Amino acid sequence: MKFKILSSLFAAALYFGLIFNVVHNTAQAEPHQLSNRGQSLDRIAAIVNDGVVLTSELDAETDRIVARLKQQNTELPSATVLRKQVLDRLVLQELQLQRASHGGLKISDEMLNNALNDIAQRNNVKFSDLPATIEAQGQSYAAFREEVRRDMTIQILQQQAVVNNITIPPRELEQFLAKQQRQPDANAQYNLSHILISVASNASSDELARREARAIEVLAKAKAGQSFAELAVAYSDSGTNVDGGSLGWRSGAQLPSIVADSIPNLKNGEVTNLIRTPSGFHIFKLNDKRGGDNESELQSQVHARHILLKTTEIEDDNTVKQRLEKIRARILAGEDFATIAAVTSQDTGSAVQGGDLGWAGPGMFVGEFEKTLDKLEVNQISEPFKTQFGWHIVQLLGRRTQDISDDIRRNKAFAALRESKAEEEVELWLRELRADAYVEYLL
Repeated sequence: MKFKILSSLFAAALYFGLIFNVVHNTAQAEPHQLSNRGQSLDRIAAIVNDGVVLTSELDAETDRIVARLKQQNTELPSATVLRKQVLDRLVLQELQLQRASHGGLKISDEMLNNALNDIAQRNNVKFSDLPATIEAQGQSYAAFREEVRRDMTIQILQQQAVVNNITIPPRELEQFLAKQQRQPDANAQYNLSHILISVASNASSDELARREARAIEVLAKAKAGQSFAELAVAYSDSGTNVDGGSLGWRSGAQLPSIVADSIPNLKNGEVTNLIRTPSGFHIFKLNDKRGGDNESELQSQVHARHILLKTTEIEDDNTVKQRLEKIRARILAGEDFATIAAVTSQDTGSAVQGGDLGWAGPGMFVGEFEKTLDKLEVNQISEPFKTQFGWHIVQLLGRRTQDISDDIRRNKAFAALRESKAEEEVELWLRELRADAYVEYLL
């Protein structure tokens, strides 16, 4: 059993709303080693701004990728081509880590441990057993942790720098939803692979013609039945090239916008024609397809209102609790809950609504608040209780089961539209990042 790490934005992020999974077995280079004579046994493969990529890192990453491609029975390109692709990937990784560092982006140990716990659970291993399991696979657990930390850093950086800045106009969202309604198979899932023949934004007409000719050549080979994975490794300029171009499984709503119309019409094993975008020429292959369903999503919801009082240096827990007990007694004696809430509640957001919190589904309130509501009958007012926000009394106004399919569809549609644009936007962002950097290859 090998552990899976999300190493791409389009892999479903460990818990950040990311969607594309790539098998990423960790093999981390050891630090600089010195011989007995004090001479460095490592060399610099590339200078990247104020950082470097070491040959030990390049060797380790190349060995890892070669092992995986052999395991997948994918024919390897020449050692020179593969080594260049791996070095390019490591350069981009270094650039992104530098950008994250300069921006103060850090993954705390708590965030890292949560991610590692998720990895352990997905692999049916106790978190406490994870270090021994990793070591038993011949990997350094310390290196494994740092690899996960790097992947998380890059994912969050791309999310902040690119994905969160992608805007979806309301009209485009409505058109997308209308299109989904006309496509009953919109929730089907598709396993895709991708090849990109990149074109520089300032490419001359001659260079453009050469790149297009190369793309046509690759497309012809793909349509003739040559292994798409081998073609991706040998020719693709996408970050997924050394993964055989694999994009993994995507729902119909998450297909890249440039192929959203054509992929559903392909049969398994078929490839698209060339697709031209600002980043270059794209070819997609449909590896497999599985159906989805459009069942309703029902959710149990509660309607409540509350009054919140907070402790101060003057009023301790006991004093605040007694005040709420008196307020509760006044309401039970006939005074209006909403009027009292508007005047006394220290939850400024709900006080102006008479303490009304509206309809809410599971997970909307903190644990103690939800537990208290679960025990109430409709119109019953709780005894005072404490949460992390202060002391409350809460009244349950109603319960209902609500079909939230439309809300879910809108949220999924928004996320899918943003994601369908993200791949292209990230590719362009990485190109700009690389163009603005000082990179010197020393091999």
